[in-house]
Amino acid sequence: MKTQQWTPDELLRLSGHYWQSFTLHAAVVLDVFTQIGNDRLTNDNIAQRLNGDTRGVTMLLNALTAMKLLGKAEGRYFNTPEGKQFLSKNSPEYIGYIIMHHHHLADSWARLDQAVKTGASVRKRASDRNEKALENFLMGMFNMAMTMAPRLVAAVDLSNRRHLLDLGGGPGTYAIHFCLHNPGLKAIVYDLPATRPFALKSIETFGLSDRIEFRAGDYLKKNIRGRYDVAWLSQILHAEGPSDCRRIIEKVVSVLEPGGSIMIHEFLLNDTMDEPLFPALFSMNMLLGTAGGQAYSQTQITDMLVDAGVREIRRIPFNLPNHSGIMMGTV
Repeated sequence: MKTQQWTPDELLRLSGHYWQSFTLHAAVVLDVFTQIGNDRLTNDNIAQRLNGDTRGVTMLLNALTAMKLLGKAEGRYFNTPEGKQFLSKNSPEYIGYIIMHHHHLADSWARLDQAVKTGASVRKRASDRNEKALENFLMGMFNMAMTMAPRLVAAVDLSNRRHLLDLGGGPGTYAIHFCLHNPGLKAIVYDLPATRPFALKSIETFGLSDRIEFRAGDYLKKNIRGRYDVAWLSQILHAEGPSDCRRIIEKVVSVLEPGGSIMIHEFLLNDTMDEPLFPALFSMNMLLGTAGGQAYSQTQITDMLVDAGVREIRRIPFNLPNHSGIMMGTV
């Protein structure tokens, strides 16, 4: 394994990398890329569209140009293909909501030393924040899942399954795609009441209101109703400590029919908990925002499943971003 050789220049570049992150955040908050659209505009034109100060807007535009997110020719600014594709709200591939979610996390990351010293969270959970922050979180999750779900559902055979539980499913993206790929499948999206409007809108958009139902509830505090032959738990365990993760898995197993399947999608660490990099950093994000959450290793998830009576446990061979993986087993 190649060892990272740090130099003062590289350390300083890493230390100041948030300057670029916050420049991107500001551009997304101000909706710069959508406002420019297909046009080539002067700094004054863009400042007028943003209702902003020309000096400040010009500095932002030049920084975005230096970052190759905007182009500039003859004093006029325009979107790069990537800026228009991923950062304009007019694009179906827009990822601005998840960037806005990162922006809302920034204040807590500035207090990481406090969280490390006390072992206590320094921000509210996503479901407890204001409506706009919740919208950015849920729609950010929707955007990210939309890029993965169409490929993922093709790699998981649910052709003989009839009733899916999408636990903590938020806007219901995975339930939607599992149902689109499996015409005989119906689903329940089970999540907190605040997520209902986002889920219902997404489900209706895809014309699946007759096959996907949203059910409101807190799966930590209440039992799960219904009977299912497959359950999908995507990125919910990392928000909880080990004992609560075990309780969640046990509750899910209790509502699965014999021979039913449980699938867990999480960022997975190695057994020494110090690689890969993204899950290790994500654990700190959970320290900042939860009482006991963390990223887990494949072995830890496997042990939880075994303790709940799950057998034939395996990792689905599928390449997912940021070292996330899917563990699957049978009850």
